Amino acid sequence: MNRRSTTTYGFKRTASLLEGRIRRAGESRGFAVTRLLTHWDEIAGPELAQMARPVDVKYGRQNFGATLTLLTDGARAPLVEMQKEQLRQKVNAAYGYNAIARIRITQTASTGFAEGQVAFSTPKTPGPKTPDAATQAAARDVAGGVGDDGLRAALEALGQNVLGRDKS
Repeated sequence: MNRRSTTTYGFKRTASLLEGRIRRAGESRGFAVTRLLTHWDEIAGPELAQMARPVDVKYGRQNFGATLTLLTDGARAPLVEMQKEQLRQKVNAAYGYNAIARIRITQTASTGFAEGQVAFSTPKTPGPKTPDAATQAAARDVAGGVGDDGLRAALEALGQNVLGRDKS
């Protein structure tokens, strides 16, 4: 019989070491399926995941659907409020059944509650690219006939932006 040899040299994946602790912590906060916590970015989508974080799941008296509590800051709360029904459907799809009946939104400062300390991030946008020498020279040639220095500089900057754009 041919056994597959392991290449981990006795090391374990970090996820397997922390799985039990994450499950116990999640279950104590009401998250029977910890996938909601660990895969929040995938479930909610990247834009909504940056605006809100799940903090609690409370089940009703007769277990007729739970209430998911989301933490967000005050400025983004109306945006999250408008997307509650779509988010509820996505979360229920992750659970595999209609587990969440309601979503409650809790507003707080951007640093979060004392127990959670959730810091919301903003999307990172790449800074402006500096155009290559050929693009700069072409833009300078196009704006070269303009007599006003300020207008010429503005036209050169516009030309660099237009000529330096990706064609794809």
